[in-house]
Amino acid sequence: MNIIAAIAEQRISEATEKGEFRELPGAGKPLELDDDSMVPPDLRMAYKVLRNAGYLPPEAQDIKDATTIIEMLQGNVDEQTRYRQMQKLQAIFFRMRERGHAAVVMDMENEYYEKVVNRITISKR
Repeated sequence: MNIIAAIAEQRISEATEKGEFRELPGAGKPLELDDDSMVPPDLRMAYKVLRNAGYLPPEAQDIKDATTIIEMLQGNVDEQTRYRQMQKLQAIFFRMRERGHAAVVMDMENEYYEKVVNRITISKR
């Protein structure tokens, strides 16, 4: 163990004995670790830097956008807005399938999707 590590360990031990770590925010709660197991090891650091800077990889941005649209569709919105948002959602799902995501919830062959589309009527103004 080098001298810097020994000094750090000594100071941590002293602070623990004094009780300086007892009232820290998040004490007793599990750590929030990033799940980057699906990211190739050589890209993890770059993705982390981008994420910390507020940027998302395209896959994560698509999931975020789809989640936002689905939440909005569950709210009370007019029919034209609902139809436009469903078209956007369909485009996001198409992009996800093109990238190789096999488990896309709604597609045009899906029976549930057909029922949802059939229930939407657009009133002409």
